Amino acid sequence: MKKLTPDTAKKILSDAQPEKAFWINNGPVLKNLNELAASIKKMKVKQFMHHVNRDKNDFAKWVEEVVDDKILSQRIKLLKTKKAMAKAVSQRVSALKQFIK
Repeated sequence: MKKLTPDTAKKILSDAQPEKAFWINNGPVLKNLNELAASIKKMKVKQFMHHVNRDKNDFAKWVEEVVDDKILSQRIKLLKTKKAMAKAVSQRVSALKQFIK
């Protein structure tokens, strides 16, 4: 796992390439972790369950493969509720922003 540096934190918080954006089922297109945190809080349970269920966790996969944040991906991989996931993503975003200062 990469050591966290201010540059790495900035990269994790930056926007994904347009072709790698996350398309919420019947919802917005997300470019970064800030948008993910806000969208999870607002989305309907049915939308959330489309992406996070017994068989998959699309958010954890996107965070690992596109955002390149293995720590957050591991943290949210097993979370199954909107509230818990929104909190975990928000906390990570806050921690990364503090690291950059």
